[in-house]
Amino acid sequence: MTGIKRHIFISLCALLASPAAAQDIDLSGFYSISSSHEWDTISTAQFWKAAQTTGGLNQWVASQRQSHSRLQFQANGSSISRLLSLIAVAEADSRGYDTIHHGATRLPSDLPTNMTVGQVLAWVEATPRQPHAIGRYQFIPSTLRDLMRRGGYSHNMRFSPALQDNLADILLKDAGYDAFTEGRIGRTRFMNNLAKVWAGLPTSTGRSAYDGYAGNRATITWATFDREMASIFRQPTAPQLRF
Repeated sequence: MTGIKRHIFISLCALLASPAAAQDIDLSGFYSISSSHEWDTISTAQFWKAAQTTGGLNQWVASQRQSHSRLQFQANGSSISRLLSLIAVAEADSRGYDTIHHGATRLPSDLPTNMTVGQVLAWVEATPRQPHAIGRYQFIPSTLRDLMRRGGYSHNMRFSPALQDNLADILLKDAGYDAFTEGRIGRTRFMNNLAKVWAGLPTSTGRSAYDGYAGNRATITWATFDREMASIFRQPTAPQLRF
């Protein structure tokens, strides 16, 4: 079974916390979710307080979508970091690496980035019958376990931003990052491959590969996706993946 097939359902159960309809907006200069936890401490405290009350989380998330849906884009980063930021826009909310699927009503006791992967998976086991997509790239449990195994990582490792990026690198490789940067496949094919991994990204049809399944839909348009990919990979060569 290919890597893409193994991870094809990464977001099938993800009802994204971003606005429901795809928007054709100019993302350059401001769109991505920063890796530096720009989500402020007041917002974090408000989030966890709201999460402890019945219906509080959903109401709070709804109220915060507009004001916290976009953070500053680091336009001068590497191609890989900019690509991961673009994916994060489609998948995560403004909590970035601490994003938890908004449909989860029984939350972990701490921020995901403060937990080990083992603690994250223990939370999954202790809270059945709810969505568990987690982190900047909305890993579902089966994918998280498989990526940890493939990367040779211990479940005692913290679910840190660096680890999440490394796990996402494996998915980029599965989607054909090396083949794309080496000129063996074109940009459109690579983008369609990415959309088979992350349901928030559109395919060349303009829709998610899993449109309508478990509430999934593309959260950015193909025009935006294509424009940003063209900008990111304008340079002649791209950096190698860390994995």
